[in-house]
Amino acid sequence: MEVAAAKTTSVVCVTGAGGFVASWLVKLLLSAPKARYTVRGTARDPGDAKNAHLKGLGGAEERLQLVKADLLDYDSVSAAIAGCEGVFHVACPVPSGRSTDPEAEIIAPAVTGTLNVLKACHEAKVKRVVMVSSGVAVVANPNWPKGKAFDEESWSDEDYCRKNGDWYYLSKTLAEREAFAYAAKTGLDIVTICPSLVIGPLMQSTINSSSKILLNYLKGEHDTVENKSRDIADVRDVADAILLAYENPEMSGRYICNAPAIKVCDMVNILKTLYPTYTYPKSFTEVEGNLVYSSEKLQKLGWTFRPVEKTLGDSVESYRASGLLN
Repeated sequence: MEVAAAKTTSVVCVTGAGGFVASWLVKLLLSAPKARYTVRGTARDPGDAKNAHLKGLGGAEERLQLVKADLLDYDSVSAAIAGCEGVFHVACPVPSGRSTDPEAEIIAPAVTGTLNVLKACHEAKVKRVVMVSSGVAVVANPNWPKGKAFDEESWSDEDYCRKNGDWYYLSKTLAEREAFAYAAKTGLDIVTICPSLVIGPLMQSTINSSSKILLNYLKGEHDTVENKSRDIADVRDVADAILLAYENPEMSGRYICNAPAIKVCDMVNILKTLYPTYTYPKSFTEVEGNLVYSSEKLQKLGWTFRPVEKTLGDSVESYRASGLLN
């Protein structure tokens, strides 16, 4: 009688599993060939309706566990990560409403939350951590050579961010810097992914801030908009990059994750061609200093991105299906 081989899977943790990027990552992990991942997703309230979409994913019944954890509560983070081989740190504490004390309400939670995750990973002897940072941790650098695409060597300047009140930029920059400092001190294997404007089809019931930008173009919220360059990252391509960073031992350091830049007027023209009946901005004002990122480092390792037409079209279809657009 032939005995079947035991099925083994790698247990990995995804922080903030119900979020925009994290949801697609969970879907990707659960759909990996040979069911090789069991996913432990963290949420402040696993029973909240905004996480319900995760339970309907293929493989979720057998290989997805949602656990209660608050990034600012070390014990809950440690319990979620214990026993995991890999961790994907996607979540970032986001304050509600306008901040009156950004250092305490935005900066400190982002850094503390990240360090809590990394400390728990070190104690659990996690093999690799992939952390989602942001292009905003790259681009606020007044000393970067003009005309040169931003690459992984550029870091947003902390004093510049403070001077301009760019608190979100600063929070992502400090959290990523602290992550690499912790890695240098402890030997924890950390790779970061830095996407910019992440759009694409929604899985969750809530809408993320990047998708709101696209929705505003479709609804004509403003007659005139700035014709800035937008460095778009399809949420599915970002999920691919995150998993690539986990599975490819050659990868180290940080990786910008964006498709080529596109002007807002060109985005709107694509949308008009696909969906001519919506109300769009009527005019565009030119702006100086358009920002362009380079994803060459990531592309050299096999990462590819969808055509912008596909990203925009799939985004709109998901907005229509969810009732955000008529």
